Amino acid sequence: MHPSSLSSPTPPFNALAARRLREALGMLPGHVAYGLRAQYGLNVPPDTVVAWERGLARPDTRELTALAGVLWCAPGELLANATTLREHRMTRGMAADDLARQIGVDVKAYRKMEESGRWRGNERQTAALAEVLGLGPRELLSATGKEEELAEVLRDAARTRWQAYVRPAAKLLPLRRHHLEDVLQQLHADYQARMVATFSWGDSGGSGGEAGREYLEQILDHFWALARL
Repeated sequence: MHPSSLSSPTPPFNALAARRLREALGMLPGHVAYGLRAQYGLNVPPDTVVAWERGLARPDTRELTALAGVLWCAPGELLANATTLREHRMTRGMAADDLARQIGVDVKAYRKMEESGRWRGNERQTAALAEVLGLGPRELLSATGKEEELAEVLRDAARTRWQAYVRPAAKLLPLRRHHLEDVLQQLHADYQARMVATFSWGDSGGSGGEAGREYLEQILDHFWALARL
């Protein structure tokens, strides 16, 4: 893989970790290149190994798995902070098929969701995904690409009857129902308090004024703060 391949989708590679692991084993880039070829059949020249370690290029999924084997480490040790489902799965050294089976999702369906970045699992599968990958609520929301969807649910809960949005929010985040209800109720109360204050100031803006708009724009931050997550 050459430096120009940076434009293609690649794992979030930790270049510094790769160099440190190699040096700890007393290996040169040429030794790594030889191992990739001899053990995994990958024709990766030493110059490419150097490019990886300098952040000028990144190994693809197959190359990263092989590199981890050559460096005697888990693939996750060569990854930077994971954000997508695929990255979290790779960090834990799991195959897509194995993860799909553990969370009760059809293998082909899971692969499609991972590739598209659009999670479509149900509430039970979402909870299983979080458990198997060890994802906290924020990590899960980011990995499943549901941040804006949750934000819309929270805005509606703040503006109208919050009770109607407990179920939609629970489908996106596996939180205890009682805790989620408390947070939505508080979001609603906080937003409505700003609206009342705005009207008492004599503002006639149809959307409730600047305070209300700002609160809704930052609704996810308010949610995380109230949920203490």
